[in-house]
Amino acid sequence: MQKSFTLSGQVVDVVSGLIFPGKVEVADGKIVSVTPCDVAEAQFILPGLIDAHVHIESSMLVPAEFARLAVVHGTTATVSDPHEIANVLGLEGVDFMINNGKLTPFKFHFGAPSCVPATGFESSGAVIDSVQIDQLLKRDDIFYLSEMMNFPGVIFGDEEVHHKLNSAKKYNKPVDGHAPGLNTEDIKKYAAAGISTDHECTDISEAIEKINSGMHILIREGSAARNFDALVSLLGTHPEKVMFCSDDKHPDDLVAGHINLLIKRAMQAGYEPMDVIRACTLNPVRHYKLTCGLLQPGDAADIVLIDNLTDFTVKQTYINGELVAAGGKTLLPTFKYDAPNRFLAPVFKASDLEVPTSNGKLKVIQAFDGDLVTTKILADPFIKDGNVISDIENDILKITVINRYEPSKPAIAFIRGFGLQRGAMASTVAHDSHNIICIGTNDADMVSVINSLVANKGGIAVTDGQQLDVLPLPVAGLMADIDGYEAADKYEQINKKAMALGGQLKAPFMTLSFMALLVIPELKLSDKGLFDGNKFAFTELFE
Repeated sequence: MQKSFTLSGQVVDVVSGLIFPGKVEVADGKIVSVTPCDVAEAQFILPGLIDAHVHIESSMLVPAEFARLAVVHGTTATVSDPHEIANVLGLEGVDFMINNGKLTPFKFHFGAPSCVPATGFESSGAVIDSVQIDQLLKRDDIFYLSEMMNFPGVIFGDEEVHHKLNSAKKYNKPVDGHAPGLNTEDIKKYAAAGISTDHECTDISEAIEKINSGMHILIREGSAARNFDALVSLLGTHPEKVMFCSDDKHPDDLVAGHINLLIKRAMQAGYEPMDVIRACTLNPVRHYKLTCGLLQPGDAADIVLIDNLTDFTVKQTYINGELVAAGGKTLLPTFKYDAPNRFLAPVFKASDLEVPTSNGKLKVIQAFDGDLVTTKILADPFIKDGNVISDIENDILKITVINRYEPSKPAIAFIRGFGLQRGAMASTVAHDSHNIICIGTNDADMVSVINSLVANKGGIAVTDGQQLDVLPLPVAGLMADIDGYEAADKYEQINKKAMALGGQLKAPFMTLSFMALLVIPELKLSDKGLFDGNKFAFTELFE
């Protein structure tokens, strides 16, 4: 494909900090020259946009399909943590992501997953120890040590954790953080261990404390967790310390937009255009030592053309001088690939989900829209025939997490915040070990959706009590093996059906997927039982 051409427009030079009319000459996929001129076309020429932290698996698309959707929005690169597939398949999963990404010109920069499994309180499909982390980090196709969620291990000197951190130092590769709600002294200890970013700040004061300790802040706007409004003011006070990321982005949301939407919002809020654009170009390139071009002579021709800095409509996207998207359409092809998986859960029956009554109050997980953090509430159990069942009127619904790597008994708890009035929903996208997670109004519907996932070796499913709909995710039980736009359309349909069950959550499946994430307080459920994230220990269902 032709990779030599000249573009004319307002050049956004993120290195010099200048915007000027000019011409960009490209030859053989490289920037040959950037020349100021008196008159240029009425368009803006930018470096390709970068998502500074994303789990590709959460898009339910393999990397090559993610790329097809993302380039339409001007994204040419990601800093990608293959943590999700690593919890299922270990190093085999990491290699799958890297190799699948190489099918496309899109620039995926994968990290070494630091916490597989995230905790010892859940069943995962694999373990990646410090020896394997060292083997990964010495590779040229691994760019960083990905988010260190085990912040207690960092702060209290866990030997295995610090072996992983020391490997990153040995190979001079950055370390991503994941440490919400730490106090000032613990933030200092965490940062002093060499951890240089965080995307889990709960408010602006925490973000500034982390910046003062030497960390960069990733402003996150994903399908469930959204921190943009809380943290965007950092662009005005600490622009050099800020990057944009999505973290977890479901396929329908990726069709609608990506990092370009954050740029547009920040521009409309009045922040300095150069600071905004640097947050998703220059800042991540410098911090992670990425292979992306920045519109400098000799750089790879990773270029985005937009109409103007207000509307920020992407006209064309180039990677290495190759036109990969134009006029809102992707130009990247779909590829064939193998679908690795690990799935051994058996078929279940309704009686497997029964919860015999007990004395005391029921500990209930309180979920919130757009937030990974939960709280604990106490409620009177709703009892029928000697068993505790879902209390639909008070929105206290049964939730179960089931080990999908070997036959096991379901772990069962109760949750409020989903608002379902009928039916059930289930998923094998359940951070971080990706066991089966299900919430429902009755055991029969719950078993129905659970068994549909068993039959498909992974997916998301919903039933209203009559009709059952499934999006199979046969690639590690996390990703579809179909066209990305088709997967996005199917996901949107299923998500709407879940919302029609009576809940008010904007992203019910995304929120459900985090209800097994034990490293985020307060109360969560693993396949081994109810977990108190504050005490970092299992807790009883009744109090």
